[in-house]
Amino acid sequence: MSKLNELSLSAARDALRAGETTSRDLTEACLTAIDAAGVLNAFVHKTPELALERAAAADARIAQGDAPSMCGLPIGIKDLFCTQGVPSQAGSRILEGFLPEYESTVSQNLADAGAVMLGKLNMDEFAMGSSNETSVYGNAVNPWRRGNDETPLTPGGSSGGSASAVAADLCLAATGTDTGGSIRQPAAFTGTVGIKPTYGRCSRWGIVAFASSLDQAGPMTKSVRDAAIMLEAMAGHDPKDSTSADLPVPDFEAALTGDVRGKKIGIPKEYRMDGMPDEIETLWAEGIAMMKDAGAEIIDISLPHTKYALPAYYVIAPAEASSNLARYDGVRYGHRAKLDQGDGITEMYEKTRAEGFGPEVQRRVMIGTYVLSAGFYDAYYNRARRVRTLIKRDFEQVFDQGIDAILTPATPSAAFGLGEMTDADPVAMYLNDVFTVTVNLAGLPGIAVPTGLDKKGLPLALQLIGRPWAEADLLSAAYALETAAGFVAKPGKWW
Repeated sequence: MSKLNELSLSAARDALRAGETTSRDLTEACLTAIDAAGVLNAFVHKTPELALERAAAADARIAQGDAPSMCGLPIGIKDLFCTQGVPSQAGSRILEGFLPEYESTVSQNLADAGAVMLGKLNMDEFAMGSSNETSVYGNAVNPWRRGNDETPLTPGGSSGGSASAVAADLCLAATGTDTGGSIRQPAAFTGTVGIKPTYGRCSRWGIVAFASSLDQAGPMTKSVRDAAIMLEAMAGHDPKDSTSADLPVPDFEAALTGDVRGKKIGIPKEYRMDGMPDEIETLWAEGIAMMKDAGAEIIDISLPHTKYALPAYYVIAPAEASSNLARYDGVRYGHRAKLDQGDGITEMYEKTRAEGFGPEVQRRVMIGTYVLSAGFYDAYYNRARRVRTLIKRDFEQVFDQGIDAILTPATPSAAFGLGEMTDADPVAMYLNDVFTVTVNLAGLPGIAVPTGLDKKGLPLALQLIGRPWAEADLLSAAYALETAAGFVAKPGKWW
């Protein structure tokens, strides 16, 4: 057996059931790996005592012979999920010292399934970023490198810590959240699998809000099978979340037939963008050929309003963020600025928020406040909402034509160096979301699957977009793509 921390969820589950290892052994292997990987800065709050306590409980449960698939498997939790008694800062100084008295529904579902939490993972502040460079904890680092070049690379964002930890085998899987691509882009940058489920499939209760109509939790894993196993444990109706769908959760793993014969895969012409790198173009062409060889019918489709997706997203998301982040004021919890004599409540708010929020969060709050202000609400926010409706209708019309899934690139490039884009125009960074934001605007499920390497040896991924609530079919199509691509590359260990 390979090192225990290098196992996939499915392999570790099978080893636990066969009595070949224990949850304690798996957990200790991961804790050792975490301690040796400080340079990656993936785990920011470690919980070894809690992990070993849960591992012992899981071993007892497995011994009784009645344990669900996730029981005993060590995972990481993104710092956006509130975890009872454990720091939950959303990567921000303004939530310093915040210890929730409650557990998010998703992390509770995983705990109820017997999963072992190893600790909290690094992320962009309030999930705002595409490179994990806005975190109060400092940058998370990608375990992959460009050949022999020692330049530290971004693991993507905002779920950069989750992606880095899974790719470096610090945990068997991790939770992420996706508002505009924050699961799929980091997965693409690290050679891992990330699925954003349909909006409402996983509860948002207890997850620190960025943009409430776009946020959705999902798993980040080493394989499509692992994504199916973990998503089933995370998903489910939650009466505490008014946007949670009251639908049964299918057995996603059982749906992994990988049989796409007769399935119609749409290829949107609007995703062929000017200046797209040849490597991304080639990867997409190869992915199309793989699906065709597997028996799928390839159909050219049009999503005409795609070109408006990024501008609409960067109006809607900051608008919702400015509203959601208004609650962080230094009054009830988190960071409060030191006040000078004579300062009143207005000065307390101003100083606390100026100290507590980083530059990117401040920028988005200002944009959001602007587009919601009198005189601009109709010109920006309402117009963006109308565009969103048109984007959603584009997808509905395509699916009404019998298309089963849509195949696109996941990112416009491989992972870039830390610091290479932060000094540039922030719009250049926002363009990283060009292939992913449409899926959030339309509330659809999307999955990033690693399918190749660029000429510098960095992973590249393709994205499959599915029908609403059809994660089972989407995972099966992704399984077919994963099988055809045969991606098994791992980063060379340097940390």
